[in-house]
Amino acid sequence: MRDVHRVIEERGNNTFVVHNHYTGDAEEVRVDPDKIALFEDESSIEGLPNACPFLRFDAKAGKAWCTVHLTRPDLCREYCCRLLVLDAQGKLAGRVTYQTALIPDTDELGRLWEEVQPTLNGLSGTEWDDAFIEILTAAGYRVRR
Repeated sequence: MRDVHRVIEERGNNTFVVHNHYTGDAEEVRVDPDKIALFEDESSIEGLPNACPFLRFDAKAGKAWCTVHLTRPDLCREYCCRLLVLDAQGKLAGRVTYQTALIPDTDELGRLWEEVQPTLNGLSGTEWDDAFIEILTAAGYRVRR
C-alpha cells in the first residue's frame, strides 16, 4: 500500500494528506482517537517497508489495525485486501487482508473457513496462498490476487 498511498503533508494533530499514486487524488486522513498510541508506535511495521503508513499491529490482541479507519481514503474503503474471493457467480464472497486473515462476506464462506483454517496453520507466504486458493477453487470459488 505504500506504493499506492504516500503521505505528502503532515498537518499536525495526527492529520495527514495522502496522495493516491493511481488516481492522483489527495485526501485528508486523521488517526482515529482510540488508535493514536498504536499509530505512534511504529515498531510493529519496522520490517514491512511497503506497508501502508497507517497500518499497525497489536501483538496483545493479535490483530492488524488501520489507524485511520474512520477517515480512510476511498480506495481503502473499496478494496483493502491481498486476495479477493469470488463465488461461482463472480460476486464478492470475502477477502484476505494482511497475511492470512480472511474476512468472509457470506455465511457459507465463513463456515468453510472455519473448517479449513486448521489445515493452513504453519503455512505462510506463497505456500499459504497456493494452499488457500487450491482449497477454495475445489469448493467452487475463484480467487483473484
